[in-house]
Amino acid sequence: MADKSPDEMNYEALAQEALRGVIRAALKRAAQPAGIPGEHHFYITFRTRGAGVTVPPDLLAKYPEEMTIVLQHQFWDLKPEEGGFSVVLKFGGAPKKLVVPYPAVTRFYDPHVQFLLQFDPPQEAPAPAPALAVVEPPAPEPEREPAPEGPKIVSLDQFRKK
Repeated sequence: MADKSPDEMNYEALAQEALRGVIRAALKRAAQPAGIPGEHHFYITFRTRGAGVTVPPDLLAKYPEEMTIVLQHQFWDLKPEEGGFSVVLKFGGAPKKLVVPYPAVTRFYDPHVQFLLQFDPPQEAPAPAPALAVVEPPAPEPEREPAPEGPKIVSLDQFRKK
């Protein structure tokens, strides 16, 4: 049997990117004046700390890793863009804007037709860099005299089978 060749095209990533296009197209239809057609509605799960995700601090504290939102009847200002979407939802009666890049989405589910897309988790957004501090360079070590050159002794014990 031949060894598996490396996938230099990265087809898995290409397929996931194409499937995220399905989410983009569905959200574009939902953003039209007629809204989501029929009984369709969407459960969208995303990583709250994914790169580019914007979630209000109180929601981030409540959902530090992952969050699922439902787009059905009460959502406003849905804006699907090429790289992600933004939407306003009410939490505890207060409107909150969420910005979600498509790579942060881990699940898209339309229960009306049992349609599910599941994605590999995205890379976490890098933690903010700590403030730079001025660090004094270490004092130079005093010069040491080089070790005298001579024969090097190697023990053969480490090479013997036991």
